[in-house]
Amino acid sequence: MTRTKELPTKREDRSPPPIDIESTPELIQYLREHRLIESGEMPAVENLQGGVSNRTVLVEPQSRPAFIVKQALTKLRVAVDWFSDPRRIHREALAMRALETIAQPSTITQLLFEDMESHIIVMEAIPRAHSNWKILLLREGPRREHILKFAEVLAAVHLRSSANAESFRDLFRDRTWFESLRLEPYYEYSAQQVADARPFLEQLLQETRSTQLALVHGDYSPKNILIYGDRFVLIDHEVAHFGDPAFDVGFSLTHLLSKAHHCSDNRALFLASSKLYASQYLELMQGCRFLRDLEARACRHTLACLLARVAGRSPLEYLSAPEKKNQREIVLTLVTEPPNSLAELIERFEKELRCS
Repeated sequence: MTRTKELPTKREDRSPPPIDIESTPELIQYLREHRLIESGEMPAVENLQGGVSNRTVLVEPQSRPAFIVKQALTKLRVAVDWFSDPRRIHREALAMRALETIAQPSTITQLLFEDMESHIIVMEAIPRAHSNWKILLLREGPRREHILKFAEVLAAVHLRSSANAESFRDLFRDRTWFESLRLEPYYEYSAQQVADARPFLEQLLQETRSTQLALVHGDYSPKNILIYGDRFVLIDHEVAHFGDPAFDVGFSLTHLLSKAHHCSDNRALFLASSKLYASQYLELMQGCRFLRDLEARACRHTLACLLARVAGRSPLEYLSAPEKKNQREIVLTLVTEPPNSLAELIERFEKELRCS
């Protein structure tokens, strides 16, 4: 994207006034004060929906290209109480800078401004003609080129960060946000809700906390992929940390398998795409020193995430109550003897779907 003006990159004040960026008057004043728009400018402003953990606003000025303003929430927008420190927004800023050095070209939006006190960042906006991949998947089903790209983007992050493990471990050692936004609401909460899965989840929690192999995105899902022409753009990096790349594989594969469950008319295509995604990722990771153990852990993370998305603090909104119950029962069947290969896991999930 062409930038018409250079923007300031960081602001550090001791006593910032409170601001709600979803209040247009407050936001306009804030943007003027920090020279993100001209003093008399009235840009078009749109509050964006879809996320539970942040306020996100699209700003379209006349003086420079459109940008996104993002502010972390303390209490997340879900039905149950779920809190997280808003300073996690700065983890996202750090991740954006780091990912630019290892991710595939054009897959990371450019960071433009960071306010350390009000917990706000500003980034490049992808033009309005883009599509959110989650919406495309639910509406049209998966396309082969998108599935392959999904695997390629993730493998690049895992391979290149593991090759520079010492540097990335130092930068992303803190797992605070991963704990509060993933392990507690997904695995710990599900263990409380589903007693039969508790031993499996508790063991997986211990294993996850002790594994440090690569940069983990932590929110690698179709909702965080924007498609604009031939650009495949990854967003929302606030739980990035140095840890177990198998989590990303399980978290992302869960979304494809859950859509196979929900979209019965496209079930065969989603299941085939799940197999393609897993096989492409594993092929790209060939030669990686931890590949064999990674696949077995990815199977366990897939099962845990499949359960968490129906029994955790953030259930998938498109699954009906009967579908949630069915997915829970399928997982409880599979965790008694978890597979060690992703191909076997998908086949067994498909078999259970046919029997349900």
